[in-house]
Amino acid sequence: MSTLLQPTPDTGVPYRVRWAITDAWTLTTRETSHWLRQPFEMAVGLLFPIMFFLMFGYLIGGDISVPGGGDYREALIPGTLAMTMMFGVETTMTAMAADTQKGVTDRFRSMPMSASAVVMGRATADLFQSALSLVALVLCGLLTGWTWHDGLPSMLLALVLLLWLRFAMLWIGVWLGLVIRSTQATASVQILVYPLAFLSNVFASPESMPAWLGALAEWNPVSATAAASRELFGNPGWGGDSWAAAHPVLLAALWPLVITAVFLPLSVRRYRRLSR
Repeated sequence: MSTLLQPTPDTGVPYRVRWAITDAWTLTTRETSHWLRQPFEMAVGLLFPIMFFLMFGYLIGGDISVPGGGDYREALIPGTLAMTMMFGVETTMTAMAADTQKGVTDRFRSMPMSASAVVMGRATADLFQSALSLVALVLCGLLTGWTWHDGLPSMLLALVLLLWLRFAMLWIGVWLGLVIRSTQATASVQILVYPLAFLSNVFASPESMPAWLGALAEWNPVSATAAASRELFGNPGWGGDSWAAAHPVLLAALWPLVITAVFLPLSVRRYRRLSR
């Protein structure tokens, strides 16, 4: 008597990785479909960094000088791009907290999907939105006379470093959204984002600040990415004698790596421990 052998389901690492990627992409399309239903919020997100550039570049920039006589608006565009990546923390945090508060995250957890798919889906969708913000601000800069001067490869590397910073910052947003679980409480966290973004070299030279404050500004991850972008774009910057000012590209690569290494596993772990 012969016995029919049932095929053993594939549960190896390649199988799990493939389905984790598939689940994450499904949730990414869910997030991006919301943009079509809420175009006003998307438009505000794209116009926000442009407003900052125009306000500081044309209303205040006339009284700010750049070392070496460079154009302040050329120094401002890379800084505004880096600041925009920092402000993305708020978007990620609010969306993640809203899903958790409404029970959407709990419904996802009850489904047979990868534990990392929800946070990875949110991260990927927010990264796409940040890329659109970069494109919008770059186009605004080109229309107002800004340009890069060191060739296409350097320009692309600058954009990669900017998105690399955003990738790191969104994991802070995911973790905070899972911890706070309330869209009302996110306002208190948002208040802290602005000082961290402005305590940088985005709008002014750290050397013009008190020594202790200037040191904090130079070692700010936003400052590192802004300085690296200026260097790679060939735009004027503030300079400085510190190690951070002399090695901005290296620091812009290291800071997001450290942040991601800390907050990505914290986010996945926090997601797995929800409702415990």
